[in-house]
Amino acid sequence: MVSLPYHFGVSETPAPSITDDRWRATHLGRLMGLALRRFDERVLHLMAHHPQVPLALSHLAARDQVGAAHIHITRHLALQGSRLTELAASAGMSKQAMGDLVAQCEAWDLVRREPDPLDARARRIVFTATGLLWLQAFRQAVAQAEAEFRAQVGSDVATVVALGLEAYGG
Repeated sequence: MVSLPYHFGVSETPAPSITDDRWRATHLGRLMGLALRRFDERVLHLMAHHPQVPLALSHLAARDQVGAAHIHITRHLALQGSRLTELAASAGMSKQAMGDLVAQCEAWDLVRREPDPLDARARRIVFTATGLLWLQAFRQAVAQAEAEFRAQVGSDVATVVALGLEAYGG
C-alpha cells in the first residue's frame, strides 16, 4: 500500500512544494496506471497457462510476445465483429496502430477480416474459433484476477474501487 503525502479533494490541504516531488509517484493517475499494468500482466500470465488456449498462443504469451496492447483487441472487439475504425476508437488507439495489432492477431489466427454485410467496401474484424477460445480464457483470467484483487484488498475496498472507477470512467 502506498502512503499518500496529502489527501485527494481536501481544499484546505496545501499543495506540495516544488521541492517535494513525492506526488509524482503517488498521484491517482500513476496509481491507476500501475494497477492496470499489474492486472493486465496477471491476466496474460493466467492466459498463458490456460488449458483451452492453443499451445502456440500460450507460448507467445509466456514469452511476452502477447502484450497489453493485444488485450485491446480482446477487450474491444464486438462479438459480431467491428470495423477497424470502430475498434481503434473503442480502444483509444490510432487506426494505423490498431491495424498493426489486427495484422499480428490475424497471423496468430485470433481474428480474420471479412466483408461487412452492411457495406460492400468495408471489412469487419471478427474472432476466429481460436480467437473465441482466447476470449473465453480472457474472461476466466479476468474473473480470477478480480477475485485475487478482492482477496488482497478486501471485499469492501474492492467494491468501493470498482464503484469509484465506474463512476469516474463511465
